[in-house]
Amino acid sequence: MVHFVGAGCGAEDLITVRGARLLGEADVIIYAGSLVNPALLSYAKAGCEIHNSAEMNLEEILDVIKEAETAGKTTVRLHSGDSSIYGAVQEQFAQLEQAGIPYDVCPGVSSFCGAAASLKVEYTPAGVSQTVILTRTAGRTAVPERESIRALAAHQATMVLFLSTKLTEKLQKELLEGGYPEDTPVAVVYKASWPEEQVFRCTAATLHQTVTENRLTKTALIIVGQCMGNEFLRSCLYDPNFATMYREAKK
Repeated sequence: MVHFVGAGCGAEDLITVRGARLLGEADVIIYAGSLVNPALLSYAKAGCEIHNSAEMNLEEILDVIKEAETAGKTTVRLHSGDSSIYGAVQEQFAQLEQAGIPYDVCPGVSSFCGAAASLKVEYTPAGVSQTVILTRTAGRTAVPERESIRALAAHQATMVLFLSTKLTEKLQKELLEGGYPEDTPVAVVYKASWPEEQVFRCTAATLHQTVTENRLTKTALIIVGQCMGNEFLRSCLYDPNFATMYREAKK
């Protein structure tokens, strides 16, 4: 059996209870060494076989899993954050299904959630933004033109960008050309929830300068949007004049 486990956004105690249990039960752990906090390996039992997938290709990962299955062992495939976001898991699922190897998925706390916690911000404040766009800037891996930053920026919704820290000159240009005003608040969160976390605040017009001056190249999220501003509406959820199925509106 193979368990795909989301490691969480970084801090070793932000893995789910289920994820920690599965790590502790595993005979084999294959973890994303370039992104996962190695402190999470402390959950592994004595004698557990551990592999760093940063040094492996897909075929090598599958060979380890198949060998473990043949030996009747349980494998945990430990991905950073939540594996459903830029986890490259679909190709692994397909190969396991073809090989008849059973697997399941344990979700994790994504880094975009960790970044919001670090910023103490709500991505969807009433009257400001009701949409969160999770995306990345086109680089070595292409992005469909309909999902270009310029096209998505036209909505001026809250945007969270993964895998884009090395591409901020291009990103800044497309954000501004797409429709975000120059003074739109931006935050760059480096290693959200890790002990070495850092937060850099700027605007859409000063993003590239901020990233360059602070020598940020990887393991950082970029958040763009007025959700980080000071103006928003009170939500209806707790408005005394708003009736719900649990309470009546006050007259």
